[in-house]
Amino acid sequence: MDSYIILAVILLLGVLSKNTAIWIAAGFLILIRLLPASLIPSNTVLHWTDEYAIKIGVAILTIGVLVPIALGKISGTQILNSIKTGPGILAVIVGIAVAYLGGRGTDLLVSQPIVIIGLLVGTIVGVVFFGGIPVGPLIAAGVVALFSNIFK
Repeated sequence: MDSYIILAVILLLGVLSKNTAIWIAAGFLILIRLLPASLIPSNTVLHWTDEYAIKIGVAILTIGVLVPIALGKISGTQILNSIKTGPGILAVIVGIAVAYLGGRGTDLLVSQPIVIIGLLVGTIVGVVFFGGIPVGPLIAAGVVALFSNIFK
C-alpha cells in the first residue's frame, strides 16, 4: 500500500507542476500495479520495466537528439564547423564528462542501490519545483560516485 501512496503523491505533484513525464511515469506504474493478475501479472511487467526502462529511455532520448541529423537539418559540415568553435569545443568536453559520469552513475546504482532513494527524491524535487526534466539520475549518481571516491 505504501508504494501506491508514494506513487499517487508523485502523480499529483506531476499534475500540479504540469510535468507530463512525471505524471505519466507515476500513472503508468500505478495502473500496472492495479491490473488484475489474470489480465497481466504486474510483477512480471514491473521486473521487466525495472531491468530495461533506463536502457530504453536512453535509447529514446538518443533518437530524439539524432532526429535533426536524420531529417537533414544538421549536416556533417555543420557538425565539423560547430566543434571548431569555443562553445563547440566546450560542448564536446562537457559531453564527454557527462557520458563518463553517467557510466559511473550506473555502476554506483548497481553496487549501492540505496542511493536511488536520494536521487529519486532529488530528481522529483528538481522536476516538480524547479522545472527540470528527469534525465539526471544517472548523471547525479555519477557525481555522487565521483564525490564518494574523493571523500573516501
